[in-house]
Amino acid sequence: MTTNLRRRSNSAMRTALPPTPLRLVCPWVVAAALALVGLQAASAAETRNVLVLYANSRLLPANIKLDHGLRETIRTSADRPVALFDEFLDVPRFGGQAYARTVTTYLRDKYATRPPAVIVVGNQEALSFVLENRAALFPEVPVVFMSAPKSFLRSIPALPADVFGVPIKYDISSTIDQALRWHPRARRLVFVTGTGVWDRGWEGWLQAEVPGFKDRATVEFLAGMPTAALLKRLGELGGDSVVFTPGYFKDGDGRNFTPRESAEAMASAATAPVYGPFDTFIGSGIVGGRMPNYAAMGRQAGEIVNALLDGAAPAALRLPEIMPTTLNVDWRQVRRWGIDETAIPGDAIVHFREPGLWEEHHNELIAGAIVFLLQAALIAWLLFERRHRRLAEQANQKQRFELAHASRLAVVGELTGSIAHEINQPLGAILSNADAAELMLESAADRRGELREILADIRRDDLRASEVIRRLRLLLTRHEAERQAFDLNDVVIEMATLLRSEVQRRGMSLDIQTAPTSATLVGDRIQVQQVLINLVLNAMDAVADLPENRRTILVSVSSRADAIAIAVSDRGHGIAPEYLPQIFDSFFTTKPQGMGLGLSIARTIVEAHGGRLHAENPPGGGALFRIEWPATDAKAKSSAETE
Repeated sequence: MTTNLRRRSNSAMRTALPPTPLRLVCPWVVAAALALVGLQAASAAETRNVLVLYANSRLLPANIKLDHGLRETIRTSADRPVALFDEFLDVPRFGGQAYARTVTTYLRDKYATRPPAVIVVGNQEALSFVLENRAALFPEVPVVFMSAPKSFLRSIPALPADVFGVPIKYDISSTIDQALRWHPRARRLVFVTGTGVWDRGWEGWLQAEVPGFKDRATVEFLAGMPTAALLKRLGELGGDSVVFTPGYFKDGDGRNFTPRESAEAMASAATAPVYGPFDTFIGSGIVGGRMPNYAAMGRQAGEIVNALLDGAAPAALRLPEIMPTTLNVDWRQVRRWGIDETAIPGDAIVHFREPGLWEEHHNELIAGAIVFLLQAALIAWLLFERRHRRLAEQANQKQRFELAHASRLAVVGELTGSIAHEINQPLGAILSNADAAELMLESAADRRGELREILADIRRDDLRASEVIRRLRLLLTRHEAERQAFDLNDVVIEMATLLRSEVQRRGMSLDIQTAPTSATLVGDRIQVQQVLINLVLNAMDAVADLPENRRTILVSVSSRADAIAIAVSDRGHGIAPEYLPQIFDSFFTTKPQGMGLGLSIARTIVEAHGGRLHAENPPGGGALFRIEWPATDAKAKSSAETE
């Protein structure tokens, strides 16, 4: 039965197979799929593992900083994947050969299927552990150390060629020297250490530094004391002492601490400034010290790991001789202990300093400065434009004044004949009276009464001629525009007097209708009179070819509650409708010999006085020119002028 089933199966397969060309392709497809699976498996196998061993616990501040620097530096990508594994030996609380063998076996078995390409160790205890147990762990794997003191590395007889890193040096002497300079009153130097193995190692290093400061301060060691007693002793020191401590893992009572925890307790209790060697102490209450940077140590180790994973030979690595140290200072402690801030070196890193106005509001200040400069530039531009506009207005006013004066000269030229007649009349009368007086004097009769009458006539005619000349001088004189209150009724009467001879010469009549009450306006009397003369002369030209009964010009003054006005009307042909929109434009004229400036100047003068001049064709025929000023403005200006 089994044979039959096998035969049926083979027969079915033969039936299902495609034609011969496809049969040839299928093995290649299968082979390609198998190769792809193999490549993926090979790619997964090529992940480079990095084992990181720390001597202490996971939460030790130094380990956290080392790990942060290491992880931010080691590169991992799809073409070179890297996996990091962390292990913590917890050396301060556990030790001995049995513990070392147990941890070694554990690590070897744990990573047997994922052997590390590089081992990174943090702190000298982790480096000692790897060097002592390397043969049982991963003897061919290169080791990169970080946070290993240079003094410790010198104690190793022969460091293997594939174990390398950048050593560190805790600059204890520079820190103490800086502290004594910042606290010149200090006469006692106090060192504090604990009872653990790591603590006793630090005590030996501090003992080696003592000879350099014996001449500057009395040295005292507080080593292996219970924490309570230690804090009480530190609280009794006073301001003539300086404390230096690396902290401790174990105190005299056998209690376990982290170095930062113990340093924080000491700084809180001490009545003297406390200094330390680790940048992880900044913020715990110590003043500061010259310290290597743990995050920088992690980044340096990460760069070495990257080079090794990229295939660099250990001999080709160019490593610094030692990690640099930097003076770190807590600004709050500087203020607490009265340290002169000018004595802080410029290369020091000052932590927790309250940012100044510039640091805190850098962007806002720049934006404010830009806005201020833009506003200042805008104001300057506006002032420039205002001055430019004022100069333009002054130039325009000057041109308007010149045009008005030129217009008055033209009017006087046009009235030359009438003016001569107006002056010749009183002069002729004066001459006739003088001749008559002379004849009376030659006679022997006493005619003194008649002589008095002749002298009165001469005086009257002389005043008449003088008045004509005075009015001419006012028209002809170049003067600045004035702003004085005057009555429009008086201006109209003066204008009629000035044009009386011209009206008679042309055989026309000029009717004047003054307002029953005063029509006061504030402005230039001569300029307003010039407007009236111009309008009346235009009206006289408009009716020059008409019969005598239509050659009449009416000038009327009206005063209402809301306005004062002057109207000049004639009985001529009126203004052609197509000319009304442009009759006040400059150089527009319907006269053969006209220049087209009279009405333009007249409107400019009226508007300069706050009024409005317009023209229309009244229903009864002829033309009407009307000037209006707001009465409120006139009264206010008059009142202001009076005050």
